Amino acid sequence: MRGLSGTYWAIWTGLLINRLGGFAIIFLAIYLKDIRGLSTAATGLVIGLHGAGGALGVLAGGVLADRWGRRRTMLLAHSTAAVLMMAVGLSTTSVAIGVTATLLGVATQLGGPASVAAITDVVPEPQRLPAFNLLYWAFFGGAAVAALLVGVLADVSYLLLFGLDAAATLVAVLIILVKVPETLVRHPTEKSRGLGRALTDRPYLVFVGLTFLMSMLFAQSTTMLPLAMKGDGLSTGQYGLVMALSAGMVVAGQLFVPRLIGKARKARVLALALLLVACGYGLTAVVGSLAGYAITVVIWTVGQMLAAPPNAAIIAELSPERLRGQYQGVFNLSFAASAFAAPALGGLSLQTLGDWHWVICLGLGLATAAGHLLTGPARERRVAELRELVDA
Repeated sequence: MRGLSGTYWAIWTGLLINRLGGFAIIFLAIYLKDIRGLSTAATGLVIGLHGAGGALGVLAGGVLADRWGRRRTMLLAHSTAAVLMMAVGLSTTSVAIGVTATLLGVATQLGGPASVAAITDVVPEPQRLPAFNLLYWAFFGGAAVAALLVGVLADVSYLLLFGLDAAATLVAVLIILVKVPETLVRHPTEKSRGLGRALTDRPYLVFVGLTFLMSMLFAQSTTMLPLAMKGDGLSTGQYGLVMALSAGMVVAGQLFVPRLIGKARKARVLALALLLVACGYGLTAVVGSLAGYAITVVIWTVGQMLAAPPNAAIIAELSPERLRGQYQGVFNLSFAASAFAAPALGGLSLQTLGDWHWVICLGLGLATAAGHLLTGPARERRVAELRELVDA
């Protein structure tokens, strides 16, 4: 893609390599239960601790990115994650596994706000939509390839998976060391309100709330959907097929999304995306065959593909230049929170309400789409105010 800086491409390459080697988290639940002998409850607790660590990591990473620097924060995050990855693989007691998994969650999420802030620093606003779209493609495409390789490599050695994951993370460290300069522009005379500013910014917080609702819907694909398919008599392999269909759509089509949405207002694109996601999951209530589930997956995958670029671009626009890391950290917290809430509330809902759970998802998606249409003008006014401050 023309016009994007070398710094952007270095961060993009590091992310892609890191995701290509992201084996450990994919098979963590199976590893804990089958290899380390943890109970189902203990396995769930360890994964929950990993998620809790991630929630702490995004907040700490945002603060460090703005106060310590983007480059230093990314280097700290990746190098620490590589060490902790091996520590999880070598831990044998449940306590040691729980502690190392929690710390790994902190480390893996610590560099996220810094990476996005650095990209926002070096990519001019007109190019951010395609830049973030390409970043999403790398993230999803790398994860899809890693998922395909896990089954083969796990048969050789589980420790090998941890080692390859750590090695890929260290490659990302080397790329940052050699190719990524510090992008933070320091203003030593200005005092930062930090997270306090982000937590009192109403248009920003409304957008974060809508993103939380959106991510609650997105999480259905890995939490409630496999249970629904199993309840209809379909196999785990058939669930894998429909998820492979989703991944294939993203890899094949995500790069064309910026052309489709063009210069459309971001709030309208997000509303359309949420409408598709809502309809896709809502239709799950009335399907029962593999073909029926495949149709629903196609619908909500298109919605996810449309939502990713404007969602990332909006948060970049709403973040004041000198607080980008901290704003990004609070924003990423919405995904960490949904990782807890979606399976907990979804499991209760699906168990007690059955297919009406998917009707609730339909309503939630429609409400979120309406929320973007209603709050879009306020966001646009806030973005205009921030541009005026920069120009002044």
